[in-house]
Amino acid sequence: MPELPEVESLRRVLADEIVGRRIIAAMVTEPRLRRPLSPSLVGRVKGRVIGAINRRAKYLLLDLDTDAILLVHLGMSGSLTVRRDPAAGGALDTRHDHVRFVLDDGRCLIFNDPRRFGLIRLLDRTELAEAEELKGIGPEPFGAEFTIDYLWPLTRGRSTAIKNLLMDQRIVAGVGNIYASEILFRAGVRPTRRARRVTWAEAERIVAITRQVLEEAIGNGGTTFRSYLDGRGEPGRFAERLRVYDRTGQPCVKCRTPIRAVVIGQRSSFYCPRCQR
Repeated sequence: MPELPEVESLRRVLADEIVGRRIIAAMVTEPRLRRPLSPSLVGRVKGRVIGAINRRAKYLLLDLDTDAILLVHLGMSGSLTVRRDPAAGGALDTRHDHVRFVLDDGRCLIFNDPRRFGLIRLLDRTELAEAEELKGIGPEPFGAEFTIDYLWPLTRGRSTAIKNLLMDQRIVAGVGNIYASEILFRAGVRPTRRARRVTWAEAERIVAITRQVLEEAIGNGGTTFRSYLDGRGEPGRFAERLRVYDRTGQPCVKCRTPIRAVVIGQRSSFYCPRCQR
């Protein structure tokens, strides 16, 4: 599932490509996504100009010039790409092109989602604060609110694994399985450690390293293992820089001890038994 770096990388590409473009038509070939597409979507977006593209956690927010916002989530296998020729999907199977927005320069913004767990909703701006998808999401990891003074009290008295705490979207927005493993490796904290057992110094490292890892991933276009592609149809390059994720049995990049895997909260987690305590 695309995490914050993938969605932010996509946001930056789309901001360069389609801001200021007018939607002259829209077509839906498969309305059955995570939530069925509204029948009014096609008519409501026609003629509207894309003003800005923002992100909240793993959601894209496309501002339209009618005080409306297109809320998009990629789900597990979704992509949003700009194409000159809609039939030329490249690495994408065009049979799964479910929504097409035709732009005034002849290109198309296309939502492709083989597993159909993605989401597209058109909201009035006044509805955004109450949108159920965004309610209860914690601070952005790059925001001023995400500090040691914020995180430390949330670890106290908690028996949940520190990795699950980091992946809790109510605690911090956008961190998923891949990056939680990478953050904890660089912080030297084993993912199974109880949150209450994490020290102040370790929590402080986790805050700083969260930003470092996510910034590095964004700079490399995110991580692609299977289906993620950015707005130009290009895969992310951060997989080449992963130090523990999906490296079971391979030598640790620091100490050469074989990387181990453990299931935490039904997710595979990867760590070095020597470097992480």
